[in-house]
Amino acid sequence: MDLIRIICAIILPPLGVFLQVGLGGAFWLNILLTILGYIPGIIHAVWIIARR
Repeated sequence: MDLIRIICAIILPPLGVFLQVGLGGAFWLNILLTILGYIPGIIHAVWIIARR
């Protein structure tokens, strides 16, 4: 299941975070990072998925 989340995180970073933690603070932070730059959003999403 983590592989699917990581693929979703690469394609659409907030989706990968949402699948991992739901509508928490990490999700909103990831949306902000993705808006500011796609690469920081991907890095944050993969970090959130790998951490848990």
